[in-house]
Amino acid sequence: MHDMQGGAPANTQPWPSAALGWYALIVIVFATFLNFFDAGAFGLMIEQIRGEFHLTNIQMGWLTGPANIIFYLVVMLPLSRMVDIYPRNLVLAAGMLFVTIFNAGSGLAAGFASLFSLRMFVGAGGSAHAPGAYSLLADSFPPEKRAVPFSVLQLGFILATSMGFVIAGNLFGLVQTFPPMQVGSVMVHGWRWLLLILGAPGLLAALLLLLIREPPRRGLMSAGDPLPFSTVIAEVWQRRGVYGPLFLSLAFGAMYALALPAWLTPFFKRTYGWQETQIGNYVSPILFIGQIVGLIIGPMFVNYLAKTHKDANIRATAVALTLALPVGIIGPMMPNPIMALICFSFVGAMGIVAAAPQNLAIQLITPNEMRGQVTGLYLMMFTAFGSLGSLFVGFFIDKIFGHDADVGKALALLACILSPLACIFMWLAVKPYGEEVVKLGMSE
Repeated sequence: MHDMQGGAPANTQPWPSAALGWYALIVIVFATFLNFFDAGAFGLMIEQIRGEFHLTNIQMGWLTGPANIIFYLVVMLPLSRMVDIYPRNLVLAAGMLFVTIFNAGSGLAAGFASLFSLRMFVGAGGSAHAPGAYSLLADSFPPEKRAVPFSVLQLGFILATSMGFVIAGNLFGLVQTFPPMQVGSVMVHGWRWLLLILGAPGLLAALLLLLIREPPRRGLMSAGDPLPFSTVIAEVWQRRGVYGPLFLSLAFGAMYALALPAWLTPFFKRTYGWQETQIGNYVSPILFIGQIVGLIIGPMFVNYLAKTHKDANIRATAVALTLALPVGIIGPMMPNPIMALICFSFVGAMGIVAAAPQNLAIQLITPNEMRGQVTGLYLMMFTAFGSLGSLFVGFFIDKIFGHDADVGKALALLACILSPLACIFMWLAVKPYGEEVVKLGMSE
């Protein structure tokens, strides 16, 4: 890929050293791990929280889904614009600190309303992470060396959603032995201890993010300033043939992708009788294997397709989503937990195969001066629509099936409705994306 946008000359400053680039990548992977680990750990606690606060399945869906996106939607675009204006390491560090404070504070919630409010702030704090991370890493590595870092970045997600269950499960078992402690009007015990403990690594991540050296921005920068948001929207609309199907596919696919980890603990506990520590110890290794396989074969598959296709990134994503579709539907209906886990592991592997090229494609076709804001819009679709998936599962359980044990049926129904739509729109994006790559004179 030529490092230019619309024929503008590239930034002539030297690229950061490999050591600086990899330091930034490793720290961002750690911060990404903490962001997704929080969601997984919270999902592991949700059955205990449900018992203490006497929640319905729909209320559980609100806590594990929309609670994380209400403020996220309000601050995502302003924070994404900050990514295009201010040093990205500062934006990332501030967001991590915000997440840490309110995540720990969730352990002191007095009831459903206060816990819901605190989870809203956790979601808001994480809204700048992905736009800042992708933008910073795209300027930390030359174009021909970006594929590997963007794939390695998925390790944060992989470790959090797979091996993170081992950590969270064993910590969950450990905190059950902690003596209760009165803090104000709240008695801290069990799941509350776990949320308080999870604040410490967040503080470390915020410090490490501050130490990242901000790389020079590349591309035409409109006299050094990011473009106004109205211009960004106009640009996205003008190129809606490629952005439209990409955004819609991400939105539909995210609903199942985010609902599954949120409901894994209730699913295995109610369907097969597993307990939290058992879920952590069994789920993590199998999911981890699948996602590592996806991390390895993903770049290889993209490189293979790139030999004959200009649209390799999006074509690879479309193929992966298509392969995952039937397995995601039958997985929750398996007769035993190991078979269900194998299905979920395959879906996770295909998700990793799809994630890196999909994210890289957005960075490749988006001018630097609007990269943070466009990435913010793109990921807002992922988070906003994705959070509804968890709520839909709770609604299906309570209002359609009517039994707490029907988590698997609810997950399968969600996959039947949404996964085909995600596949259709991703395939619709293949041709216009390839045309954009050719028009911009890039190679993948």
